[in-house]
Amino acid sequence: MYNGSLRFCFLPFDLTTQDPLRISKMVKICCIGAGYVGGPTMAVIALKCPEIEVAVVDISVSRIAAWNSDTLPIYEPGLDEVVKKCRGKNLFFSTDVEKHVSEADIVFVSVNTPTKTQGLGAGKAADLTYWESAARMIADVSKSNKIVVEKSTVPVKTAEAIEKILNHNSKGIDFQILSNPEFLAEGTAIQDLFNPDRVLIGGRETPEGQKAIEALRDVYAHWVPVDRIICTNLWSAELSKLAANAFLAQRISSVNAMSALCEATGADVSQVSHAVGKDTRIGPKFLNASVGFGGSCFQKDILNLVYICECNGLPEVANYWKQVIKINDYQKTRFVNRIVSSMFNTVSGKKIAILGFAFKKDTGDTRETPAIDVCKGLLGDKALLSIYDPQVNEEQIQRDLAMKKFDWDHPVHLQPMSPTSIKQVNVVWDAYAATKDAHGVCILTEWDEFKTLDYQRIYDNMRKPAFVFDGRNVVDEAKLRAIGFIVYSIGKPLDQWLKDMPAMA
Repeated sequence: MYNGSLRFCFLPFDLTTQDPLRISKMVKICCIGAGYVGGPTMAVIALKCPEIEVAVVDISVSRIAAWNSDTLPIYEPGLDEVVKKCRGKNLFFSTDVEKHVSEADIVFVSVNTPTKTQGLGAGKAADLTYWESAARMIADVSKSNKIVVEKSTVPVKTAEAIEKILNHNSKGIDFQILSNPEFLAEGTAIQDLFNPDRVLIGGRETPEGQKAIEALRDVYAHWVPVDRIICTNLWSAELSKLAANAFLAQRISSVNAMSALCEATGADVSQVSHAVGKDTRIGPKFLNASVGFGGSCFQKDILNLVYICECNGLPEVANYWKQVIKINDYQKTRFVNRIVSSMFNTVSGKKIAILGFAFKKDTGDTRETPAIDVCKGLLGDKALLSIYDPQVNEEQIQRDLAMKKFDWDHPVHLQPMSPTSIKQVNVVWDAYAATKDAHGVCILTEWDEFKTLDYQRIYDNMRKPAFVFDGRNVVDEAKLRAIGFIVYSIGKPLDQWLKDMPAMA
């Protein structure tokens, strides 16, 4: 029997016999939320478990239509092939939420959990409005026992609250709540799902809770080695997700803090990172200096962690994690200040080319991308921006630059309508068009194509002096300087021009 400590599941899997709900028919899984987590995760489950029927539901008609089309609503390498292999066979995308929830044996909930913008905990706490709404709907439409799985990143003890809602509205139906946080990295999500470092399942320390854990474990055991399936209590699973993202963000802020010191002393942050990463206790991953971290999880989860610490009387711990975000904001501000100070302390009326808008390469996701704050900083100084990203369209860029903080994490139909496009922003579909007649080039996403551009051609078509501000350290600064560029690479020794015009922090 589970004793509350971390353990691994080594039980032989047989979904029909292990299922606490005594299911004798074909197992049905439903996922509420057809976003970056729900869509890819369910597609891989459908691929690896052909005997399980998987439905992904969402109230957004346009999003479901896109999942059923030849152009999926998100870009992720390998996702298109997986969806097309299973769609219409045992993988379905639908707006009939209540029907599929009612029929399902296991219900994953992967809805938005934005940061609250008003009321208690505003700016830090997670807004669980959509989660609560989903739970009440599950209780209303269910006619049979169900396992309900938290897939969204949620605060510790969310399962307890959801459990209360379900049980107080259960009508005699048994609900077992599990926490199964995702640990996907965008750009490699399909490979992460195919070959995960670990699958984490948390459940109640009761016989029914343990049987529910086993049922979900048996789904993943179709393709995941059992020694990688970790079973814990509910609270450990919920906190593990927040902790993992906080640790990863902390590494990025640590190396970014070192990048500022490297510039001040003449050290090279790439050499420092390489030397530090050779220590097997530290390792080389997440030690690349950059303009800052982005994505849907890091900042939101750290803010949530800060709020939980404060609510539990741990202000020192809360302040520690706040610094991770402060350094990230400092890095973006420092980058903008370097651009402005280098270009005679003004970018007013100057064309600045922005190469890359997504928060990382191999994804079209722009949530919390550093490019938003950098672009807003330059627009605040009246720069004219020409933006190119191979996977982000003009509508999305304009929305991001016009939207208030935290609005991005609400469902699209509940987001504020986009105001008039920002006149100082021009979105193009070619790096050479973006850089033509520009005074400076900012590289904000590490797309591979930016490493192989014809920078001589770019230089010839730019205003002089021509600047390159590399926020991802993807270019060979020596080669660019030989062409004639004035180059700023984060954390690298400054050339004389930049030393003569120091950026004010």
